Amino acid sequence: MNTVLSRANSLFAFSLSVMAALTFGCFITTAFKERSVPVSIAISRVTLKNVEDFTGPRERSDLGFVTFDITADLESIFDWNVKQLFIYLSAEYSTKNNALNQVVLWDKIMLRGDNPRLFLKDMKSKYFFFDDGNGLKGNRNITLTLSWNVVPNAGILPLVTGSGHVSVPFPDTYETPKSY
Repeated sequence: MNTVLSRANSLFAFSLSVMAALTFGCFITTAFKERSVPVSIAISRVTLKNVEDFTGPRERSDLGFVTFDITADLESIFDWNVKQLFIYLSAEYSTKNNALNQVVLWDKIMLRGDNPRLFLKDMKSKYFFFDDGNGLKGNRNITLTLSWNVVPNAGILPLVTGSGHVSVPFPDTYETPKSY
């Protein structure tokens, strides 16, 4: 009649179907949850330097330095289906060469079980804030936004932007190097 392999195949297929249905049920319980929370970003210091860019044709480019404070309570985002959050602070601005520039300045991976409250004071950029020209000098519309990717146990990876951002005017002059 039915061989052992045939019965094992039927059992495996049925088990896989049940596990897929359970995984989908787990996903659907948190799929439509609102994952945006209020975020407070404050800028304490902005400096600008004009440095030689070694990646291109030996031209000088703008390099910005931003010192910032972030306050956010991400506890409501964590539920049983959230494994971790990838949190990042990005800057968006436009220049005459590019309609949209996006630069990630800082990031953090927050695991389940970590303190979900961010109280960061006088943080410096983790990554260089380079512009591919002189688009930072005198730019009045640089917007800093805190966003995060929710990494679930089952389901899609939503990209969420916090409900709070700040626009930063950059200085009209470059900081001069100190000579000793």
